[in-house]
Amino acid sequence: MSERQVEETARQGNGGTEPAQHGRSEAAVDTRKKSRTRFAIGLGLGALALVALLWWLHARKFEDTDDAQVDGYISSISPRVPGTVVRVLVEDNQQVNPGDLLVELDTADLEVAVAQARAAVAQAEAAFAAEQPNVFITATSNRTTVQVAEDEVANAQADLEAAQRDLEQAEANDRFAQQQKQRATQLLASQTIPQAEFDQRATAADVTRAAVAAARKHVEQRVARLQTAQARLAEARSNAPRQLVSREAGLSVRQANLELARAQLRQAQLNLGYAKVLAPVAGIVGKRSVNLGDRVQPGQQLMSLTQNGTLWVTANFRETQIEHMQPGQAASVHVDAVDRDYDGSVESFAGATGSRFSLLPPENASGNYVKVVQRIPVRITLKPGQPGVERLRPGMSAEPKVRVR
Repeated sequence: MSERQVEETARQGNGGTEPAQHGRSEAAVDTRKKSRTRFAIGLGLGALALVALLWWLHARKFEDTDDAQVDGYISSISPRVPGTVVRVLVEDNQQVNPGDLLVELDTADLEVAVAQARAAVAQAEAAFAAEQPNVFITATSNRTTVQVAEDEVANAQADLEAAQRDLEQAEANDRFAQQQKQRATQLLASQTIPQAEFDQRATAADVTRAAVAAARKHVEQRVARLQTAQARLAEARSNAPRQLVSREAGLSVRQANLELARAQLRQAQLNLGYAKVLAPVAGIVGKRSVNLGDRVQPGQQLMSLTQNGTLWVTANFRETQIEHMQPGQAASVHVDAVDRDYDGSVESFAGATGSRFSLLPPENASGNYVKVVQRIPVRITLKPGQPGVERLRPGMSAEPKVRVR
């Protein structure tokens, strides 16, 4: 029997008064227990409501997402000249510094190209040196030619003036002789002078007329000589600049060839330097695909170089989460790989949603349209110098939380 049954039996044995009083006492106890239970439940619900309210008031100040990852720059290392690999000095996961030698190519062909370029420079310099004096010589010769032509014109002009004076003198003598002949003719008709004197005067008139003809012919010769000299002067003045321009153009061609040869020599020297593939920045080597003896071409990827000095977090927030998000807002980033939180800030927002940058962006104008909440990539910058930040690697999962209020 249970204790409650034993008590009831005892109360029945003692009579009817005591059991009735004991029953009322138990009912009061049950009532108090129920009241305390209801109060405890109500108090618990109130506490839960208060906690939920406080959590909501706190959570509404933040926006978080688990669709995020650590990002960084990954450089593709490739050669700038073709060649055969003779040395590979790095392995995957190796840390390198700027300027460290990664791969070395055979330089035999490149050294031959440098020697050929040097020879071409020497030839161009010799051709330029040989052509350069010709410009001065041509200029001097042109000035001399023009001066000689000008002197010829001056001499021809002087000769023409002298011939014209001789012609004038001959014409004057001829006029006087013709007048004397006419007087002699009249005097001979009147038999005032003898025939011999008339013949003398007639002969003198013929001589002066012949002298005039000779003087006129001499003037014509001097005019022709002057015209020839003037034509030579015009030709010299016209051709001299053209000859000088031609010489200067030839010198310019030689100079251009020299500059071209020097540029080719510089390019050959650069190509010789490119035989050593150096690390452009500090980072960690990965995906090495080059080996000793490989024949490589410009642009061929030899390895990747992860720049772990500059890291950030790309967080894909839902478009409904960025209503109050602004650049410069503080953020906390939890990285799963190291189980640590890092401080940062919102730097910028992407120019389009992630779906627009995908290989096959959605086309809502075709087919049945279904509204889907899009995600906006947000770049979060991590503060430098934080403990353990050197352990972060691009691609690690992260959970950022941005304070928006």
